[in-house]
Amino acid sequence: MSIEQLESIAQAMVAPGKGIIAIDESSGTIKKRFDAVGIDNSEENRRAYRELLLTAPGLADHISGAILYDETLRQSTRAGKPFTEVMRAAGILPGIKVDMGPQPLAGFPGEVVTEGLDGLRQRLAEYAGLGARFAKWRAVIHIGEDTPSSTCIEANNHALARYAALCQEAGLVPMVEPEVLMDGDHDIDVCYEVTEAVLRSLFASLYEHNVMLEGSILKASMVIAGKDCDEQAGVEEVADATVRCLKATVPALLPGIVFLSGGQSDEQATAHLNAMNQLGPHPWPLSFSYGRAMQQAALKLWAKDMQGNFTAAQKTVAQRARANGLAALGQWTRGA
Repeated sequence: MSIEQLESIAQAMVAPGKGIIAIDESSGTIKKRFDAVGIDNSEENRRAYRELLLTAPGLADHISGAILYDETLRQSTRAGKPFTEVMRAAGILPGIKVDMGPQPLAGFPGEVVTEGLDGLRQRLAEYAGLGARFAKWRAVIHIGEDTPSSTCIEANNHALARYAALCQEAGLVPMVEPEVLMDGDHDIDVCYEVTEAVLRSLFASLYEHNVMLEGSILKASMVIAGKDCDEQAGVEEVADATVRCLKATVPALLPGIVFLSGGQSDEQATAHLNAMNQLGPHPWPLSFSYGRAMQQAALKLWAKDMQGNFTAAQKTVAQRARANGLAALGQWTRGA
């Protein structure tokens, strides 16, 4: 696939008023989500839940793509139509999570590095054949008393860059996600410093690995105080700090930036994105790639009555998509 084709896919991912729904939970993570609401973690229930999300009427009005898990990419609707076909027909780009998760970084207690590069070239070729158009790899950065170390930052960004280069070789747009976790009692200033260091290192690594930025997307965490910090920053402060940090580190050539919701509530994640877009215009579109903040309300509703509440849960997902689509334009108002 040419760089022009990768560029057009990346631009479609951040089309005005649209963002990404992340439904790429591993089997272990979806079990935790299901356990919390009393749903049996069977393959059929996982399939039915993904069908609920992907076939929600009106979803494509505000959703440009969905990040899937390996199992989901291979599944079909109850009527037997592959999810990838359903998505293509609706104009939603199929994406795939390809990392194997964080593992302890040897020699650096308390720090982790994401694994999954072994065999990745072959897996990416298979995923492209199954209909995926973009991929995602998540690095995890913890803020602690003496962390993150520069070694941890560099190891994770080196892996992100190798993954991104392999994606482009396979004709997939890489979504690079260096998540600075909200866990901890650090304040917003510490989060700013760490996020800035992580993003500077990331783009240096991407450059060194000949990754074409115009065919890539950044999935970023917001600059926000740790969830145990006594002093929580307001919506405008988070928006201002995040935009300043991105402008200091992210090349204007990048087609777009999507945010993860991290540990934020549904409404918080929407309010922060909206406030950032009201500070615009920016060098790149700022949109969303939310998981829990898009699904949580619908999952709780569906769990109460899986057949009776199917349609109502789909409406809830579509409403969350609409709210975040408006926030991506800076046009959301509370209660919308």
